[in-house]
Amino acid sequence: YENEKPWVEIQGQLPSYPKSENLLEFDAGPASNNLHFVDSSSISVGEDGVVRYSLVVKSPTGAMNVSYEGIRCQTNERKIYAYGRANNEAWAPAKMGKWVDMENIKQNYAQRALFRYFFCPLGTEMIKDADEAVRALKAGGHPKAVKY
Repeated sequence: YENEKPWVEIQGQLPSYPKSENLLEFDAGPASNNLHFVDSSSISVGEDGVVRYSLVVKSPTGAMNVSYEGIRCQTNERKIYAYGRANNEAWAPAKMGKWVDMENIKQNYAQRALFRYFFCPLGTEMIKDADEAVRALKAGGHPKAVKY
């Protein structure tokens, strides 16, 4: 174990701003009345073990939050890289983007659902590529995911 290299995060590019035709809805559970979507064209699986994606959350009144995030299956953490500005469909980099444990923050219900049922179906085992993520989102969950 002494020869193991420390984890190094890849610095990636921000994707294009989400377009409605690329949005795949997913069930984030009963904790919210909002609709939750992932932009299929933004999903990437990095060599650093991070699944990156654009998340779109729409409220029943039409308000929308957009963010570009990453999930680390190995550690059950998430990070926000950028926030969307709907008025000009552009990204604003997150000023304090850091990795945080998803289990200790109750507002992370959408990210926990993505972790458990779509991107990290067996806990620390992540999907192998974006196509696998898209298939899981379209199917309502990864076939290996255990629903409670």
